[in-house]
Amino acid sequence: MPREIALLDTLVPTLLFGFLAASLGSLIIDWLFTRYHLYGYIWYPSLFRLAAFSCMFTLSGLWIY
Repeated sequence: MPREIALLDTLVPTLLFGFLAASLGSLIIDWLFTRYHLYGYIWYPSLFRLAAFSCMFTLSGLWIY
């Protein structure tokens, strides 16, 4: 897979799309946990959100490269 993608005559890193996908996945997980009141079982919700985003972004980076 190429390291950069031409988007409107601008080279953007491929990880940008992984970042956007991880952000969307993080928002979906946050919405589900809020909707079903699952944050009551988690000790520190902000740390969980950060860890979930970090895991998704790292996995997308490993998948891309």
